[in-house]
Amino acid sequence: MADAPATASVAVRPSAPRAPSTRPTPTAAGLGLRTLAVLYVGLLVLVPVAVLCYKAFEPGLGAFFDVLEDPDTQHAFQVTVVVAASAVVINTVLGIGLGILLARYRFPGKRLLDALVDLPIAVSPIVVGLALLLVYGPSGWFASVVGTDFASAKPGLILATAFVSLPLVVRAVVPVLAQAGLEQEQAAASLGANALVRFRRITLPAIRVALSYGIVLCIARCVGEYGAVLVLSNGGIAGENETAATRVGNYIDADQDLPSAYAVAFVLMLIAIAAILVAALIRRRGRTT
Repeated sequence: MADAPATASVAVRPSAPRAPSTRPTPTAAGLGLRTLAVLYVGLLVLVPVAVLCYKAFEPGLGAFFDVLEDPDTQHAFQVTVVVAASAVVINTVLGIGLGILLARYRFPGKRLLDALVDLPIAVSPIVVGLALLLVYGPSGWFASVVGTDFASAKPGLILATAFVSLPLVVRAVVPVLAQAGLEQEQAAASLGANALVRFRRITLPAIRVALSYGIVLCIARCVGEYGAVLVLSNGGIAGENETAATRVGNYIDADQDLPSAYAVAFVLMLIAIAAILVAALIRRRGRTT
């Protein structure tokens, strides 16, 4: 009688134990705080945004686009683009320079300079506009020395907008520069790389994500600036120094034209939302790299 075939033995690998879930179990207190946060954000942000969208298109699409095709409104947006773009360029250059200075150097008065960078956040934009008007206005010392009053012109508006948005770029790049350290730059310097090469090859790639995030926030802040620009532009003159933000205020105060104000404000809100989405994508990319 033939022997029964031998059964092949197969090694069975024990299943790996599942890692315990790190997500906390929702509790009554957690659900209550979550509900409170949603209600707070909804009442403070979502409801006003929804009402603004409804009011902007309540008269119809034709009336909405008629407001945007108005020559004074288009000029206000053009002034806003010029002022915001110029202020962003200024703050990008100064933000990188101040960030490197605060993160990598020790010098007398460093703490004072660090505190002064945050001054635009603590001071009301109205106060900023008034201070700049006293210095650069028609009766200011700058006008008496140079003989030119540029406070209400585009240079003054650019200066005011750059002042109120300065901390955004600086505070975005300082932590990254501090974390990156100086080892790579010192190694590159020992190999003969000059300061420009070190900045282009080492420093700039290290702060690329943080700098992009700060620039996007700076754009959103510059486009919507109202207080300082309002003071310097004397309320904004249509067709001259009126920005989109002051155009909204003039529609409400001077013209009593709320539908037109809603239309311009809706466009500004879209720009702000787009900036928020881009900033969120940049932050997400920064976490994954």
